[in-house]
Amino acid sequence: MSSKPSSVNIRILDKEYTVACPEGEEMSLLASADLLNKKILDIKNRGSILGSERIAVMAALNLAHECITTNSASSNLSDVDQRIHSLKEKINSALGQIELK
Repeated sequence: MSSKPSSVNIRILDKEYTVACPEGEEMSLLASADLLNKKILDIKNRGSILGSERIAVMAALNLAHECITTNSASSNLSDVDQRIHSLKEKINSALGQIELK
């Protein structure tokens, strides 16, 4: 059973957009739009970049960077977990061999 798309109105930089959204994902989309709008306003308020399009691109780039950095950190944690598990197995194996002697 597939989700039926619905429309959600979001507001970014005082402009309203109607966006298609899978049913049940409306709150997530609104939160995403709110986060993007905050990033855009932060960049706009710093005044270092002019033009709505450039500001939007920089906000999107910053969010993409944060996403990749977070995913990379999660991946690194997964690697660490695997190494810890492997070390535990080696320690338990070594302890088991000592007890047998």
